[in-house]
Amino acid sequence: MQRMTALFSAALLSLGLFATVQAQETQQSQDSAATGQAQAPAQDFSDDQLQMFADASQEIAVISQEYTQKLQAAEGEQAQQDVRKEANDEMVKAVQNSGLEVDTFNAIGQAIQQDPEMMQRVQEMAES
Repeated sequence: MQRMTALFSAALLSLGLFATVQAQETQQSQDSAATGQAQAPAQDFSDDQLQMFADASQEIAVISQEYTQKLQAAEGEQAQQDVRKEANDEMVKAVQNSGLEVDTFNAIGQAIQQDPEMMQRVQEMAES
């Protein structure tokens, strides 16, 4: 259980990088999140969506670990920026390959931070 919590923590932390690049690309999505999407209740997401989120989160945690090492090894601002962009591209692919839209993934990520019961459900899905 601790491992899964750490895994989701890593995935959510990597969302910081992920969200930063997404915000630059889609200001409109950020506006809709600020107007209530961040407080979406659990029933807005199906079990299938939560399972896809759990699967994508596990993949993102692996990507995050890999690119954290690359980022630490990168020298210079441009090299670091290139590593961040590459990491973001890989995270976007992982989300899309899971079957979720990036906006839905981000909305679920925000919702589970505010809803411990949903977080528990997603953790249980990831363990099964």
